[in-house]
Amino acid sequence: MNTKFDPSNAIQDFLVFGEFGDVNPSITDSSTFTFLSPERMEELFEHEIEGCFLYSRHWNPTNKFLSDALARMEGSEAAQAKASGMAAISSAIIQICGNGDEIISSRTVYGGTYALFKNFLPRFGIKVHFVDVQNIDAVSELINERTKVVYCESISNPLLDVSDIPALSGLCRSRGVKLVVDNTFSPMMLSPIRLGADVVVHSLTKYINGTSDCVAGAVCASSDFIHQLTDINSGASMLFGAVLDSTRAASILKNLHSLHLRMRQHSQNGMFIAENLQKLGLRVYYPGLPDHPQHKLLTEMMNEGYGYGGMLAVDVGDSARANQLMTRMQEEKVGYLAVSLGYFKTLFSAPGHSTSSEIPEDERKAMGLSDGLVRFSVGLDNDIGLSFERIKLCLSESGVI
Repeated sequence: MNTKFDPSNAIQDFLVFGEFGDVNPSITDSSTFTFLSPERMEELFEHEIEGCFLYSRHWNPTNKFLSDALARMEGSEAAQAKASGMAAISSAIIQICGNGDEIISSRTVYGGTYALFKNFLPRFGIKVHFVDVQNIDAVSELINERTKVVYCESISNPLLDVSDIPALSGLCRSRGVKLVVDNTFSPMMLSPIRLGADVVVHSLTKYINGTSDCVAGAVCASSDFIHQLTDINSGASMLFGAVLDSTRAASILKNLHSLHLRMRQHSQNGMFIAENLQKLGLRVYYPGLPDHPQHKLLTEMMNEGYGYGGMLAVDVGDSARANQLMTRMQEEKVGYLAVSLGYFKTLFSAPGHSTSSEIPEDERKAMGLSDGLVRFSVGLDNDIGLSFERIKLCLSESGVI
């Protein structure tokens, strides 16, 4: 379905030269930019001019380099780097929706996204329906004349459900609705724009940056939509002002060029851990396992060569065992008890009491998110066999196996 596009090649072919021919573009450490004439400044206030910069809340050359590289990776016409993943989500949604509009969202989404949709957007007259997006008929039944967005995650946080992006796209286009997809868990693995999504958002904090030393996000979409976001008079990005610092943008751009190597290793290690945990008789959530409900779907949608990702979850029964297990794993140097993901060391947390804690307990239970669920962001360990033996020891000592 989507095997011929290689996002790594798209990025590697993206070359930027500074004024001295430097292989890394110079960092533009400036908040404002000069003009040779008042007329040119006035012209820029009237409409965006490619390559002409006004003020770094609008565009900055360094941020533009990163944004253009991200657009190439996603196969979109344009992109904009943002100050955080939540800034990317909120600005994209607010640009599309207003008072009286409705959103249909997957019910298994990141806790911050859930809180934005459930608690914050209703203050502005935007109604959100949460639904199982695997049930295309259920999504279709909720669409009405007020619906502006269907929102999902390519691979959901934390239950690792896989969205049928082509099916959702077909439905959305037939009903005049925008499909917005969070691709944070699966950069390079999946290309939602090429599968029919209208807007793709990322938390660059995670895999794309990969070193857990910054917070950043991105919106990838059509040139028209990115121009809407950055419009001086009405753009959500311009007016909300969630700007990414140019120094951080330059750092992320450097890390982006190793993403293809990191994703392959994360995926290789993730598959090893998932398969071996399953052999122990544990309930493992990992889309690379043949018995995962959407394994075949993901295999059909994914770009070749990047595997099934480094994110997995295992249900150990209850929160007490989950806490004991995570404590022991940190002591045994498996990795760190920490939120976030995509770091070169393995990170683990219990989503029900951390990254999904914004979701009420009854709703967590309804979606199958138990208090005993432990989410792993599997790292880049060279000896993954040793890491698994340590995990196995901790599972035994915690009474899980």
